[in-house]
Amino acid sequence: MGLGFDVSRLQRVVELCDRYVDSGKFPCAQVQITFGGKVELRYTTGMADVETSSPLSEDAIFRIYSMTKPITSVGLMQLYERGKFILEDQVGDYIPSFLNPQVLIGGSLHKPVTRPAQTNLTIRDLLLHTSGLTYGFHYSNNLDKMYRRAKLGGAVEGSEMSLAEGVDRIGELPLLFDPGTAWNYSMSTDVCGRLIEVISGQGLDEYLRENITEPLGMTDTAFHVEDAKRSRFTSNYAITPTAPLTRIDAAERSTYLQQPIFLSGGGGMVSTTDDYQRFADMLMNGGEVDGERVIGRHTLEFMTLNHLPGGVTLNDLGQSTFTETAMEGMGFGLGFSVLVDPAANAALGSEGEFAWGGAASTRFWVDPFERVTCIFMTQFMPSSHYPIRRELKAAVYQALR
Repeated sequence: MGLGFDVSRLQRVVELCDRYVDSGKFPCAQVQITFGGKVELRYTTGMADVETSSPLSEDAIFRIYSMTKPITSVGLMQLYERGKFILEDQVGDYIPSFLNPQVLIGGSLHKPVTRPAQTNLTIRDLLLHTSGLTYGFHYSNNLDKMYRRAKLGGAVEGSEMSLAEGVDRIGELPLLFDPGTAWNYSMSTDVCGRLIEVISGQGLDEYLRENITEPLGMTDTAFHVEDAKRSRFTSNYAITPTAPLTRIDAAERSTYLQQPIFLSGGGGMVSTTDDYQRFADMLMNGGEVDGERVIGRHTLEFMTLNHLPGGVTLNDLGQSTFTETAMEGMGFGLGFSVLVDPAANAALGSEGEFAWGGAASTRFWVDPFERVTCIFMTQFMPSSHYPIRRELKAAVYQALR
């Protein structure tokens, strides 16, 4: 265990953020690093909207996309703690459209050939992304095409479907493989969100507010930006064939300004650095912050084990063409990536560190061994285009004493 940070060496994190913003790769960057619960670095740079020259504020609100997944996963595991289900339960027992799942084995988009799944589709498979579900944006196979045709591309902004309707549509489609036999980044966590609704009897937004965001004081984390907070919202950017930084969702016209119909537990929330720090602090502190416990210590330790069959890594089991983490040396728990072999991962870090990121290049990680957390926020897509996450790991860890 380290002795904390050499604060002067943390300046390299500042330089990294400046380099991305000043070169026009990112519109903005905000980073916060803690050691032992104390903030060691907070840095904010760039524009919330480049076109209007609006500076990024300290309390800026960001689309966190898949950094919603850990929040939803903790929410579902709270119900597990209450004895509402066990991880081996079949998903179809709660959502009938998932009864008798079929696996896609051939055919065409319009005439698929399927066979009955050889293994049960369980709630654990959803949390672990070993469900056989997919995302429409993978563009890898006919099942991805079926998701796009069913308007299940993963970008659920502006969807006319409710969560119940969307998840039923997923359940009616075949699986990519027998559950538990491979790993594929997918809409599994959206189904977890629907399970929360079915089991708790509450809407996903209401449940997460009552059981996670309000208890933790995450006052700006929700499925949309409230009217009074619009001035703090950021615009989203992407690299396109015509420009390295193209605004694809202007803050003042964004669909995030209205409550969505489809409440995406897999990628639909907005948040701030300070709010997500509260969530990360809870994870670091074994499930509680300031005396407010949202999940049991042992439950959280269980969630952040590598649950992949046989203790293998994502590289051994994975099928995804896209994921929010490097797959070498990386396992997966119930809602988080888990670093099992830093040498194989080829990036600085600690065994047992858990993390995830979002489609707009956001990232967080929790390192229980070094007692370090890091929250990184920006708004640039796709998250795989630049190696910012691995560069950030190097810049942070080199500063440890």
